[in-house]
Order: sequence, then structure tokens, then C-alpha cells
Amino acid sequence: MKLSITLKVCLIIAILAIFCFTPLGSIPIGPIVATTAMIPVVISSLTFGKTIGMIVGFTFGLFSFIYWTFILPAFPTAFLFTPFAESAGYKGNLGSLVICFLPRILIGLTPILVSDLFSKSILGDILGSIVGSLTNTILVITFIFIFFGNENPVIAGKGLLAVLSATVVANGIPEAIICAIVCPAVARVLRKI
Repeated sequence: MKLSITLKVCLIIAILAIFCFTPLGSIPIGPIVATTAMIPVVISSLTFGKTIGMIVGFTFGLFSFIYWTFILPAFPTAFLFTPFAESAGYKGNLGSLVICFLPRILIGLTPILVSDLFSKSILGDILGSIVGSLTNTILVITFIFIFFGNENPVIAGKGLLAVLSATVVANGIPEAIICAIVCPAVARVLRKI
């Protein structure tokens, strides 16, 4: 019995909700924390294509917005993801919505674009997973720098390239490795059932 696309997408969104609203969305690796919440978005992109991938990516953004607005608004970096949070004199703005939604939506687009370049081969899925993961890392940091660079004490006075490099090495590479291992395997199974 084949599962319908609707049922598969609902299952992916349910898993995404678990990742976004529980500690499963972040895996401690030594002194850093790898975000795993983008995995369902990458899988949906590789399995169902860019439209559904971007819808699941939007859902990831919506879950992030809900989390930072209603569940953890007092966290020191919540203002980066919601205009309704304030911390240590820093207040979210419309740029917070761009940071919260646009990178997540584009996670749903980039993996399938890369995979298609390689005829949806296993290599294409692995490279697409890596690009999808790095899409989130690079765009979130870039937008934080653009919208809050002078206000954020962690990155104030530092160049974008230095901040990006440090973040990609510390978080982006471990996250991309996790995505490259998990996403192609799950996507290949979902394409068959």
C-alpha cells in the first residue's frame, strides 16, 4: 500500500513540530549545538520537490516564530526571530521576520535544485542536503548581520566574513554532515512508499 503525498507531508510536519518544540531539534556536539530542525524540510524538498519543500520550510519558520514569540520570548536572542521580543535593550523588528522565515523557506528550495543537477542521484541528494543545511546557516547569520550587526554584542565590530566563517565551522559543518547522512536515506525511502 502506497502512502498518499498528503499523509507523507503531514507526517513530516508532525516530525518538524517535534523537532521545533522539543530538545530533539538541537544536538549538543561538544561545546556547540547542531540544529536538526531543518532535516524534515530538506527531506520534503528532496522527496516532493520545491513547492512542498518551501511550504514545509514556511512551516518551520512559523514554528520558529511561535517558539520565540510565545514559548521563549525572554531568551537573549529571541528578538532575532520575532519582532515581539526584547532582550537587554535589543528589540526585534521586521528584519526578525525575514530572519525567521526566508532562510527556512529557501531550505525547501535549494536541496532539490542541487539534486536535480545530478539527476536525483545519491550524490545529488547528499550535495543537496549539504546545500540545504548551509542555506539556513549562511542566510540566518547574514540576515542577523544585516539587520542587527551593529546592535548585537556578539557580532558588533566584526566583519560578515569572519562571523560567517566561524559559524560555518562551528555549527554549519556538523549540521551539514548530519543532513548529508540522514536526509538522502530517508528521502529515498519516502520516494518508494
